[in-house]
Amino acid sequence: MRILILNGPNLNLLGTREPSIYGSENLESLLLLLIEKFPSVTFSHLQSNHEGVLIDAIQDSEKYDAIVFNAGGYTHTSVAIADALAAVKPKVIEVHLSNILAREKERHTSLLAQHCLGTISGFGFDSYVLAVEQLTR
Repeated sequence: MRILILNGPNLNLLGTREPSIYGSENLESLLLLLIEKFPSVTFSHLQSNHEGVLIDAIQDSEKYDAIVFNAGGYTHTSVAIADALAAVKPKVIEVHLSNILAREKERHTSLLAQHCLGTISGFGFDSYVLAVEQLTR
Protein backbone atom coordinates (compact mmCIF):
# COMPACT_ATOMS: atom_id res chain seq x y z
CA MET A 1 0.00 0.00 0.00
CA ARG A 2 1.21 3.50 -0.84
CA ILE A 3 0.09 6.35 1.42
CA LEU A 4 0.76 10.05 1.09
CA ILE A 5 1.05 11.89 4.40
CA LEU A 6 0.04 15.42 3.52
CA ASN A 7 0.48 18.25 6.01
CA GLY A 8 -0.59 21.85 5.62
CA PRO A 9 0.41 25.21 7.01
CA ASN A 10 2.46 25.60 10.16
CA LEU A 11 2.94 21.87 10.66
CA ASN A 12 6.59 22.38 9.75
CA LEU A 13 6.82 24.04 13.18
CA LEU A 14 5.84 20.90 15.11
CA GLY A 15 8.01 20.47 18.14
CA THR A 16 8.39 24.20 18.69
CA ARG A 17 4.92 25.64 17.99
CA GLU A 18 2.63 25.58 21.03
CA PRO A 19 3.88 22.25 22.44
CA SER A 20 1.05 22.25 24.98
CA ILE A 21 -1.37 21.81 22.05
CA TYR A 22 0.71 20.09 19.37
CA GLY A 23 3.35 18.20 21.37
CA SER A 24 7.12 18.35 21.34
CA GLU A 25 7.86 15.96 18.47
CA ASN A 26 8.52 17.11 14.89
CA LEU A 27 7.37 15.85 11.47
CA GLU A 28 10.47 13.71 11.07
CA SER A 29 9.55 11.89 14.30
CA LEU A 30 6.04 11.33 12.96
CA LEU A 31 7.33 9.79 9.75
CA LEU A 32 9.78 7.55 11.59
CA LEU A 33 6.96 6.38 13.87
CA LEU A 34 4.73 5.49 10.91
CA ILE A 35 7.52 3.68 9.05
CA GLU A 36 8.34 1.67 12.19
CA LYS A 37 4.70 0.75 12.91
CA PHE A 38 3.78 -0.04 9.31
CA PRO A 39 6.79 -1.59 7.57
CA SER A 40 4.68 -2.96 4.71
CA VAL A 41 3.42 0.52 3.77
CA THR A 42 5.33 2.83 1.46
CA PHE A 43 4.98 6.37 2.78
CA SER A 44 5.56 9.63 0.98
CA HIS A 45 5.33 12.95 2.77
CA LEU A 46 4.73 16.53 1.79
CA GLN A 47 4.27 19.56 4.02
CA SER A 48 3.50 22.96 2.59
CA ASN A 49 2.35 26.30 3.86
CA HIS A 50 0.95 27.06 0.39
CA GLU A 51 -2.58 26.12 -0.65
CA GLY A 52 -1.70 25.68 -4.32
CA VAL A 53 1.13 23.24 -3.53
CA LEU A 54 -1.29 21.12 -1.47
CA ILE A 55 -3.85 21.19 -4.29
CA ASP A 56 -1.18 20.14 -6.80
CA ALA A 57 -0.21 17.22 -4.54
CA ILE A 58 -3.84 16.13 -4.24
CA GLN A 59 -4.37 16.35 -8.01
CA ASP A 60 -1.15 14.37 -8.52
CA SER A 61 -2.12 11.63 -6.06
CA GLU A 62 -3.16 8.88 -8.51
CA LYS A 63 -0.02 6.89 -7.63
CA TYR A 64 -1.21 6.53 -4.01
CA ASP A 65 -3.82 4.23 -2.52
CA ALA A 66 -4.68 6.75 0.18
CA ILE A 67 -3.95 10.14 1.67
CA VAL A 68 -3.71 10.98 5.38
CA PHE A 69 -4.28 14.71 5.39
CA ASN A 70 -3.83 17.32 8.09
CA ALA A 71 -4.74 20.51 6.27
CA GLY A 72 -4.17 22.68 9.34
CA GLY A 73 -6.05 25.96 9.12
CA TYR A 74 -7.08 25.24 5.52
CA THR A 75 -9.47 22.63 6.93
CA HIS A 76 -11.82 25.43 7.88
CA THR A 77 -11.28 27.83 4.99
CA SER A 78 -10.36 26.16 1.69
CA VAL A 79 -13.13 25.41 -0.76
CA ALA A 80 -10.38 24.91 -3.36
CA ILE A 81 -8.78 22.06 -1.37
CA ALA A 82 -12.22 20.52 -0.77
CA ASP A 83 -12.86 20.62 -4.53
CA ALA A 84 -9.51 18.94 -5.20
CA LEU A 85 -10.31 16.14 -2.73
CA ALA A 86 -13.69 15.59 -4.40
CA ALA A 87 -11.96 15.09 -7.75
CA VAL A 88 -9.43 12.36 -6.89
CA LYS A 89 -9.58 8.58 -6.47
CA PRO A 90 -7.38 7.83 -3.43
CA LYS A 91 -9.17 7.37 -0.13
CA VAL A 92 -8.60 10.29 2.23
CA ILE A 93 -8.69 10.42 6.02
CA GLU A 94 -8.59 13.86 7.62
CA VAL A 95 -6.47 14.03 10.76
CA HIS A 96 -5.73 16.65 13.40
CA LEU A 97 -3.32 16.54 16.32
CA SER A 98 -5.64 18.50 18.60
CA ASN A 99 -9.36 18.05 19.16
CA ILE A 100 -10.65 20.75 16.82
CA LEU A 101 -14.11 20.59 18.37
CA ALA A 102 -12.68 21.51 21.78
CA ARG A 103 -10.95 24.58 20.40
CA GLU A 104 -12.01 27.97 19.02
CA LYS A 105 -15.39 28.14 17.29
CA GLU A 106 -13.84 28.84 13.87
CA ARG A 107 -12.12 25.43 14.04
CA HIS A 108 -15.38 23.51 14.51
CA THR A 109 -16.27 23.29 10.80
CA SER A 110 -14.35 21.21 8.28
CA LEU A 111 -14.90 21.99 4.62
CA LEU A 112 -12.95 18.83 3.78
CA ALA A 113 -14.75 16.19 5.84
CA GLN A 114 -17.47 15.50 3.30
CA HIS A 115 -14.80 14.29 0.87
CA CYS A 116 -13.04 12.03 3.39
CA LEU A 117 -13.69 8.54 4.72
CA GLY A 118 -13.55 10.00 8.21
CA THR A 119 -11.89 12.43 10.57
CA ILE A 120 -9.61 11.55 13.48
CA SER A 121 -8.64 14.34 15.86
CA GLY A 122 -7.32 14.95 19.31
CA PHE A 123 -4.83 12.10 19.67
CA GLY A 124 -1.59 13.77 18.65
CA PHE A 125 0.56 11.54 16.45
CA ASP A 126 -1.80 8.67 17.22
CA SER A 127 -4.36 10.42 14.99
CA TYR A 128 -2.08 9.53 12.06
CA VAL A 129 -1.45 6.01 13.39
CA LEU A 130 -5.19 5.38 13.74
CA ALA A 131 -5.77 6.64 10.20
CA VAL A 132 -3.13 4.32 8.75
CA GLU A 133 -4.48 1.40 10.80
CA GLN A 134 -7.90 2.00 9.30
CA LEU A 135 -6.53 2.25 5.77
CA THR A 136 -4.49 -0.96 6.06
CA ARG A 137 -7.35 -3.12 7.34
